[in-house]
Amino acid sequence: MKQLKYISVIALLGLTQVSFAQKKDDNIGTEVVNVVKPYTPSISDAFKIKETPTLDDEETSKKENIQYNIFSFPVASTFAPAKGRAASVDKSAEEKIYSNYMTLGAGNYGTVNAELFVTENVSNTDYFGGMLRHNSTQGGIDEIVLDDKMFNTSLDLTYGSRAKGLSWNADLGYQHQIYNWYGLHPGIFDDATIENIDERQTYHTLYLGGRLGLDNVLKESSLRFTRFWDAFGSAENRFVAKPSLEFDIVEQKIKADFVLDYISGSFDQTYNGGGSYKYGFTNFGFQPSIKINKGDLSMNAGVGFFYSAAQEGGESKFFIYPQVTGSFKVVGDLMVFYAGIEGTLQQNSYHDFVQENFFVSPTLGVAPTDQKYDVFAGLKGKLASSVSYNIRGSYKAEEGKALFKSNGYDDSNANTEGYTYGNSFNVVYDKVKTISFFGELKADFSKNVSFGINGTFSSFSTDVEKEAWNLPSIKLATTLDVTITPKWYAGSSLFFVGERKDQFITSSLITPFPIEEVTLKSYFDLNLHVGYKFSERMTFFLKGNNLANQDYQKWLNYPVQGIQVLGGASYKFDF
Repeated sequence: MKQLKYISVIALLGLTQVSFAQKKDDNIGTEVVNVVKPYTPSISDAFKIKETPTLDDEETSKKENIQYNIFSFPVASTFAPAKGRAASVDKSAEEKIYSNYMTLGAGNYGTVNAELFVTENVSNTDYFGGMLRHNSTQGGIDEIVLDDKMFNTSLDLTYGSRAKGLSWNADLGYQHQIYNWYGLHPGIFDDATIENIDERQTYHTLYLGGRLGLDNVLKESSLRFTRFWDAFGSAENRFVAKPSLEFDIVEQKIKADFVLDYISGSFDQTYNGGGSYKYGFTNFGFQPSIKINKGDLSMNAGVGFFYSAAQEGGESKFFIYPQVTGSFKVVGDLMVFYAGIEGTLQQNSYHDFVQENFFVSPTLGVAPTDQKYDVFAGLKGKLASSVSYNIRGSYKAEEGKALFKSNGYDDSNANTEGYTYGNSFNVVYDKVKTISFFGELKADFSKNVSFGINGTFSSFSTDVEKEAWNLPSIKLATTLDVTITPKWYAGSSLFFVGERKDQFITSSLITPFPIEEVTLKSYFDLNLHVGYKFSERMTFFLKGNNLANQDYQKWLNYPVQGIQVLGGASYKFDF
């Protein structure tokens, strides 16, 4: 009781001091003022993941009622804290970033790899950049009787500007490629015939393009002109322009994409030795869409209108495609559900076919692909702060899908160019429906270790062709990158491709040959690399490809090189 009485007296004195302090007085003196404010704690609501499992046994279910009280007591203090001083922190030296670099490497099979990248700021807003790449090999694949050399050199230049509300750049480039049709079918040709085959093909690509971006209705526009030709009189011109508008109407974001895709080309002769022929299409596209965001739901609802005008005797058509995508955050960024249905008109080209398969014959039929729809749905998100995932299933219907198929060999063919000995590929078109499942997992275990794995499983159905030629049903890939020390780093990649189907047809006026159905075996490709940072400018590296020495064929009768080892150095610099 005495203690309670003592506390009450002190509280009363404190209140008296406060009331006196409210009086207007020119000199408030040196009284000590004690301000008492009761502390009222509160806990805000928060979403929490339960990490403790629920137990149903009686012993665990018993809980005692516990009451928590906070006892407030006024304390008079004349403590005046001294000015604080930040503690010193040891900082690691910041790595200098250089604007330019050059790389040079060499390996077995006479392989040479070189790169040079330069960039320079012309002014506060303008810049210039250039990239020179070279990759070549002298060949030497076992049991190959024709020349299997390869040469690929490209030069890309750009000039651009980045200003407030405006950005643009202009691009110019040239690429020179040499490949050989070295994939002869075994057991057909004698030595005299092989000696007379000229298997070399040369490709040239010249392009000019640009991009314009504004902070107004015209968000971004791009255009590109490409001239592509080869050593057999084939030539192709293509011009693509894609302006894009974006504006707001009643707080809704409206976007309109326009497409102009013009292509015109010619081949010097047909595969059977006929005369030259041409192809040409002009595709016009208009794709309006509206973006809707409501809480955790995000949606893009649009439609695509395309008109394809054929210039060289083809059929002109009008297409309408659904273009609707959306996503919903089921559990924040931990789980996001997404789905959609999309269609488009895809313009194929001789240039694109060559970049996918260097061994096509210069006698192709070039036409667009009508992707009627691609219906897909999936989940993506994070399993942890450093682990992300993505799973997706889709059903796609395409009309006029391009498939690579072996040309076969006909000894009565009037055309005797180096690609007519069953060592080149044609393009055939068919209605193809594809059911596929995709899964991906990425993890950054620490700032020094990152890992990724993905896989695609597909099933194809065709209308006219017996198989979906050269399309694999399984594709897997995994990568691992490790920073061992500040000086050493290493990494690996593994690729697996399932079986593919192809068909080889031979015919002769003397002896009939049957149609041969060929199954290309599945393969995996193991690659490793290791690097040493000798200094902040100089880095040495060693790469190994196909280290399992898999003697596989990516295309029919085209085996790849065995174990490949490449060593070199990279040097960074500024002007």
